[in-house]
Amino acid sequence: MAPNVPAAPDTGENARVTTRSDLRLPVRPPFAATALAAALRAHAVPALETQVDGVHRRVVAAPGGPALVEVDLHLDDDASEVPVTLHLSDPADAPQLVAIVRRWLDLDADPVQIDRALSLDPRLAALVAARPGLRVAGAVDRSECALFTVLGQQVTLRGARTLQARFVEAYGSPVAAELPGGPWTLAPTPHTVASVDVDELRATIGLTGARARTVHVLAQALADGLRLDPQDPVGTRAALLALPGIGPWTADYLALRALGDRDAFTPGDAVLRRALDGVTPAEAHRASQAWRPWRAYALTHLWTAEAYAR
Repeated sequence: MAPNVPAAPDTGENARVTTRSDLRLPVRPPFAATALAAALRAHAVPALETQVDGVHRRVVAAPGGPALVEVDLHLDDDASEVPVTLHLSDPADAPQLVAIVRRWLDLDADPVQIDRALSLDPRLAALVAARPGLRVAGAVDRSECALFTVLGQQVTLRGARTLQARFVEAYGSPVAAELPGGPWTLAPTPHTVASVDVDELRATIGLTGARARTVHVLAQALADGLRLDPQDPVGTRAALLALPGIGPWTADYLALRALGDRDAFTPGDAVLRRALDGVTPAEAHRASQAWRPWRAYALTHLWTAEAYAR
């Protein structure tokens, strides 16, 4: 039986892509594009994004209609520009899409300052030397990132992608085939997910009852106006932790990915602890003090070495 959800916005035959814009976005070298591509590929959700030969494609719900972003990350470390192609339903969306891409790919980072600071720690020096200019992958849409993160709590990355793919297939909005590389599907909105019965959500996606309730509660909070506000990380963290089923790992991870906090850190993360030779969360937290205020980059170096680069 098909999920019982409200009619999706019209993103099909009436949503025609009319504009292609080829850009070269400036970035300060060094720029570890290959490592960034590996991180994006590891998290790519089918129908929402793909990556082929270093070119990452991602569909985005822009104000004027669905848009497709193509980013060429097949670049040398000394690259000072990133080729980006935008396929737009409305040309007026271009500036907003550029801002999203810059935030998503961390293009405004100062890699020289960050690398210099992290290289002082013997545990990170070799990683920084191997991947100078490593960026922290952000989020295209903060609410989408939050829902995907809860779906991926306490499961492997592969398991998370499986659940996220089912989520997009069941509750996302199909996009017109005119976008290159399609068919594409926009991620479910909080309003759509909040309207779904919890038991149906559990059965359709294959979630536990507790996880389905957390996804539903978060979607309802986002639909009711919960803001994932980069200007208020303390308040945002408190609001997230107040929701049933959301713990410190989720709040910390969203600080890094959705809020863009460059000192965010997830001391309880299993991959991080494995990369640090099996330390406890308390030991990981203590070790991280030497990496402030760039702990998000230290964490990304450790994640990359332990998971993405393999």
